[in-house]
Order: sequence, then structure tokens, then C-alpha cells
Amino acid sequence: MTKIAFIFPGQGSQSVGMGQQFIATDRESKKYYEKADEVLGFSLSNIMLEGPAEELTKTYHAQPALLTTSTMIAKKLLDAGISPEFTAGHSLGEYSALVASNVLSFEDAVLLVHQRGLYMNEAVPAGEGAMAAILGLAKDTLVEVTKEVSEGGETVQVANLNCPGQIVISGTATGVELASAKAKEAGAKRAIPLVVSGPFHSELMRPAAHKLDTAISAIALQDTKTPVISNVTALPVTEASNMKNLLVEQLYSPVRWEESVQEMIKLGVTVFIECGPGKVLSGLVKKIDRSVTTYCVFDEESLQQVMTDLGGVKHG
Repeated sequence: MTKIAFIFPGQGSQSVGMGQQFIATDRESKKYYEKADEVLGFSLSNIMLEGPAEELTKTYHAQPALLTTSTMIAKKLLDAGISPEFTAGHSLGEYSALVASNVLSFEDAVLLVHQRGLYMNEAVPAGEGAMAAILGLAKDTLVEVTKEVSEGGETVQVANLNCPGQIVISGTATGVELASAKAKEAGAKRAIPLVVSGPFHSELMRPAAHKLDTAISAIALQDTKTPVISNVTALPVTEASNMKNLLVEQLYSPVRWEESVQEMIKLGVTVFIECGPGKVLSGLVKKIDRSVTTYCVFDEESLQQVMTDLGGVKHG
């Protein structure tokens, strides 16, 4: 039997017009966009479909926008009889995974990630934080580099463990700049500054985590039979009480994506379906293990391909 995982992209994968093809032809898909507008009290769908890109890129718009599109696509797959054995998401994408696993309702999730975006935006003023992708340097060496810079007075730490040879660091703008230079001195092939609005998954996000804790405590989460792989632990979680704590911790902890994918493969997953715009996660999965099969579902053509290949395959 084929074991499938649904994986969900995080901030940075958004694009103006995402989901347009689905909602133009399918009333059920369009309802997700309308419900998001209703819950949030403003026209998120207009920003998603018409832009401008600068508005969609804002953290508090990008997060609910991606969750809305990803959730809608996952529902189309489920309706086609393609269901996951596990779900996982990169950073923000973890919330889409929680909706797909029926831990969170879509309505609660879209409001929560909008609030999450606002809290993250408030935690560090624009320009004071930064992130950079470090290529070709071992994790242990990079951890030592960030530790050295942090001990010198600037906060910086490993933020995303994406795949072999690709690790993202996060912290103050000066801290990331210093750590990037030291990483290259230590043998990194490249240090690429990322176009982001804040130092995500760093200690600088703790103020946002405190506010998120309060917001999550007001929401009902359910236990699930479809495990979600946690960003924080890279292990399956099924109990709602555990997920609440992990979502708060996730804001200032590294995203252990490489380990998460390895864990799913160890548990028998051979097919990964990326639900949402872009192909970032599928690319990372292939860099982690080229033997698995990956799909990216973002339009009718890509959905039909998955249905053709997997529609008659027994899952479980």
C-alpha cells in the first residue's frame, strides 16, 4: 500500500492569483475564500487574487492567504479520494497541516494565523531583524558560529534545517550579517540574505509567542487520527494538548524540516504531495531523499495528474 503525506508550504510561497483557477470553476473552492473574508472582516481574497504583491507579502496577509489556498487544495484531494497517512507543514504551513488533520477548524485557523502574523510583525520593528540561507556548511559548525556571535551581544541562531547543505539563520540584522561573514570564513559556499519581514524562529519572537499562547488557549483543538509531524520535535503528534504547546514553541525554535521528512520516510511514506503555490517543499524533499515521489498541486492540471497517478492506488 502507498503511504501518502500532505505537506504545506510556509511564508514566501505566496503569489498573486494563487488558487484563481480552482475558485473560477468550483463553487466549493470559492467558499474558502469567502469564509476567510467573513472571518477576518476584510477582503483577503481581493489581495490574494489581485494584489498588489507588496500587500500580499505582509506577514499578516501572507499567512492566512497561504492557509486558505492550501486548505482548499487539500480538500480537493480528499474529495478525490486521496488521503494522507501524515501531514506536515513548514513553519506557517504547520497550521494548514493541522486543518487537514482535523485538529483545527478552518475558521479558527485562518483567524489564528492572521493574529500570528500581526504578533510576529509587532515583535521586531521592520529593518531590525533578518534571516539568511547558509549553503554548504555543517550544522554543528554553523551552530558554533551563531553561538559565538550571540555571545558577542547580537542575537542570531539556526532557524530552518531545510535539507542537506541548506540551513537558515535568523536574528538581529547585525547578528545575521556577522554570522554570515563568519560562516563563509568557516567554509560555507554562500550566504544569501532572505527577503523577509522579520527574524522568524529566533529568540526575538518570544514576545509574539506569549501573545500567541493566549490566542491558542481560546481555541478548541481536537485530537487526531492523522498524525501531524511537529516542526519542533520532527515527530508525529496526535494529542491536541501537545500541539498547543508546540505551536507556541515553534515561533522561536528551529524548523526541523529535514528530520521531519526523514521521519515520515522512516514511517513508510513514499509519496509527498505539496498542497499550495510553489514547489519549494517538493524540491527540499527531493534533496533529502531522491527515491520518493513528489507532487505539487496548485492548479487543475497538477490536480488531475495526481488523480490519474494515485486515484486507483490503495492508501494506508
